[in-house]
Amino acid sequence: MTPNLAETSTAGDEAARRRISSALANHAIAPHLLSLFALGSDSAMLLAGPDQRLQFANAGFTRMFGYTEAEVIGHRLIDVLAGRDTDPALIHEIHHRVPSPGGHHNEVLVYTRAGRPLWVSGLVNPVFDDAGRLLHLVYVLSDITLAKIHEVLQYKVLDAMLHEQSLGKVMSLVCLEIERIAPGLAATVLDVAHGGSGTWLRGLAAPSLPAEYADWLQHLVVAPEAVLHCCEERVVVAVPEDLLLDPGANDALDAPYRLLLRQLDMAACWIRPIEAKNGEVLGAFVFYSRAPHHPDAFEQRLVELCTPVCALALEREKTRAHLHQLAFYDVLTGLPNREMLYSQAERELDEVALSVSTLAVLVIDLDRFKLVNDSQGHAAGDALLREVGERLTRCVRGIDLVGRLSGDEFAAILPSCSVEHAAVAAERLLNAIAAPFALEGGVVNPGASIGVAMFPEDGADMDTLLRHADLAMAQAKVDGRNCSRFFNDGMNRVAQERVALESALREALGDGQLCLHYQPQMFCGEGRPLYGVEALARWHHPRFGNVSPERFIPLAEECGLIGAFGEWALTEACRQLADWRSRGIAVPRVAVNLSAQNFQDVGLAVRVAACLRSYGLSPDSLTLEMTERAMLDSAEGVQTSIHAVHSLGVHLSLDDFGTGYSSLSYLHRLPMKELKLDKSFVQDLDDSPAARSLIQSVMHIGEGLGLTVVAEGVETQSQFDFLHDRSCAVVQGYLFARPMPAEQLERWLDERYPPRRSGTGAGVLGL
Repeated sequence: MTPNLAETSTAGDEAARRRISSALANHAIAPHLLSLFALGSDSAMLLAGPDQRLQFANAGFTRMFGYTEAEVIGHRLIDVLAGRDTDPALIHEIHHRVPSPGGHHNEVLVYTRAGRPLWVSGLVNPVFDDAGRLLHLVYVLSDITLAKIHEVLQYKVLDAMLHEQSLGKVMSLVCLEIERIAPGLAATVLDVAHGGSGTWLRGLAAPSLPAEYADWLQHLVVAPEAVLHCCEERVVVAVPEDLLLDPGANDALDAPYRLLLRQLDMAACWIRPIEAKNGEVLGAFVFYSRAPHHPDAFEQRLVELCTPVCALALEREKTRAHLHQLAFYDVLTGLPNREMLYSQAERELDEVALSVSTLAVLVIDLDRFKLVNDSQGHAAGDALLREVGERLTRCVRGIDLVGRLSGDEFAAILPSCSVEHAAVAAERLLNAIAAPFALEGGVVNPGASIGVAMFPEDGADMDTLLRHADLAMAQAKVDGRNCSRFFNDGMNRVAQERVALESALREALGDGQLCLHYQPQMFCGEGRPLYGVEALARWHHPRFGNVSPERFIPLAEECGLIGAFGEWALTEACRQLADWRSRGIAVPRVAVNLSAQNFQDVGLAVRVAACLRSYGLSPDSLTLEMTERAMLDSAEGVQTSIHAVHSLGVHLSLDDFGTGYSSLSYLHRLPMKELKLDKSFVQDLDDSPAARSLIQSVMHIGEGLGLTVVAEGVETQSQFDFLHDRSCAVVQGYLFARPMPAEQLERWLDERYPPRRSGTGAGVLGL
C-alpha cells in the first residue's frame, strides 16, 4: 500500500544537500548531474540512500509527477509511483538489481499524484565510495508516454488485424487501451455506413458503456449536410470538425444528446472524426469524461496517435467489403451472384435436411427481355433488371434468398416451403414482376416464366435443383409464358389445382357460390333455451364440389382474400338475422368468425356499425369471434379495433381458447364477453383426466372474469352431463344439431321450440 507521504516524509535541510553535493563532487558523473539539478531539467532527478529511500527531488520531478519534494523524501521511489498497471515483476527486479554496479535502465508504467499513467524511461546509477560501499542512488526519469503509447497501440492493433480479428474487436481494443492510459476517459468508436435508406453512424465499440447506449448508437443518422441526428432530432456532431459538448448547456439543438450524457453521468463529450487519406470521414471517436474539462494536450495527443491506426483499420475493412461485394454480388442489381447464392443455398440445404423439412428453388426468367434492350437500349434494360431485383426482394420472406444468376435470369431459394406455399410464392412473384414500369422510352409491362423444383423430391443438391427448376421454367415458356411450372408432374398438378382453386374462390366471393350454415348454441339449463347461432361458411363449386372450410379458409388467408371473406360473412349473417326477425323467428344473436386481418383494419368498427344500421339490428344481436392469434396480434390497430367494436355494444368472443398461446394478461385487459372452449378438449372428456381438469380450469377462469363459457363440439350425452354438472353456460355440437342452411334451421327451431314465432320478433326461444 502506498504510504501517506504528507504525514511521513522527512524534509532534507540545506546541510544535507551540501553533503550530497560533496559526495557527488567526488564522482566522475557529478558535474553533469549537478548541472541538471541546478538548471531545473525537464527530466525528473532524484537522489536516494543505500536503502532506496529518497533524499532529494528536483523541480523536474514535481512538474512531471505533481509531488512536492517534501511528500516523497523518506520513501522508496517505486512505492510512490507504482499503480494499478505497473508490472509487479519489474518492481521486484528494480528492488534487487538497483544496488548492483554499472547502473540499471528500464521502461516502466507509473502514475502521477493525480492518478494519470505515465510511461517513463528510468536510469538508476549507484554512487560508491572508494571502499566500494554504496552511498547513493541517482534516478533520472524521462517521460516517454507518447512514444510508448504509439508503440503499444500500433503493435496491439496491427497484431489484431494481422490475426484477422473483427473490426469491432480491433476498435474495442483501441478503446480499452485509451481508457487504460487515460483512466478519466470512456471511449467509443463509430463508423459511417451507407445504404438505400441513407447514411448513418454505427456503433463499432463501446466496451465500457452500458449496453443501452450501444443500442442507441444504432439510431444515429447522418443528414445530407453531415450532421448527426437522433430520434429524428438534430443533436450532436458537425463532421469533420471536432466538437465539444457540455451536458449542462441549454442548447435545444443538442438537447436529446445532452440528456443522454447526463443519464450516463458524463460531464463532457468530445467527438473527433476519423478521416481517410482523401479526407473522407470514415467514422468518429467519441470520448466521455466524468470531469467537466476540455481535452488537455496529453489527451489530444493520445487521440492524434490513435486516429491513424483506426483509419487504417476502417480503410482496410472498407476495402475488404468492396472486394467481397465485387466477388459475390451482382454489380447491377446488388443481389447475390450465382456463386454467393449457390453457397448460401447449400448451407440452407444442410439445415433443411437436418430439420427434415422442404425447400423450394425458383428460377425466374423474364419474358421477351431482349425486346426491351433492342427497342429502348441497354440502359433501359439495366433499369428494368434493377427494378425486377427490387420487386423480387420485396416479395419474399426474411429467411428467403434472392439472387441474379445471369442476364435476365434470377433465382429464389425458399426454405421451409411446401409445394402449395411455393405455388403461392411463384404467383406472388409473377404478379409483382407484371406491374407496369415506366422507362424513358415509355411504359413496359414485364412478364416472367418461373420454374420450381422441390427439395428433396426433385434433387438432393443445389446443382440438381437448379437444373430441374430451369427445365420447369423452360416448360413454362412453352406453355405460354407469364406462368409457373413445377418440375415434378404430380406436384405440378397440385400447384395448378391450388392456383385454379384460388381463382375459383375469387369468383365465388362475387357470384353467390358461398353460403352460410348455422349451428345452434344452447343454454345448459332446463329445456336448453336457444342462446344463439354460429354462422359457418360453406362452399359448393361446380367443378370441385363441396370444398372443406379447412381448405378454402387457409387459402383465403394465403392469397389475401380473408379480409373480403370476413366482410361477406358479416354482411350475410346480419342480413339473415334481420330476415328471421322480420318473420318473427326469434334468434337471439348470430356469431361470426373474423380473422386477425379483419381486426387489423382500423375501420372495422365503422363497417360493423353501418352493417347493423342497414339491417336494423341492435349491437347485442351480433357476436364477433376472434382467435387467440388475433387477440395477441401486435399489428398496429388490432387493439384499437377490438375496443372500438366493444364500444358499439357488440359482443366479443375468444374462439378455440386453450389451443394457442393463451395470455391471461391480455384476457384480463381486453373486453371479452365469451370464452369458446375448443372442441378438442370436449372430445377427449371421456378418456382424458387432463382434458377434464383443463375444462374445469377454464370454467373457473370464465367465472372469475365474468365471461360466458361456450363449449363447442359436444357429441355425446356423457360429455354434456360433465359440462352441465360443472355449470358450463352454453353448449353446441352434433349432439344437438349440425350446421345447417337457414331454411333447415327454421324447421329445426319449429320442431324443438314450438311455438317459434313472437309478435315483436324479440325474446329467447325455449320451452
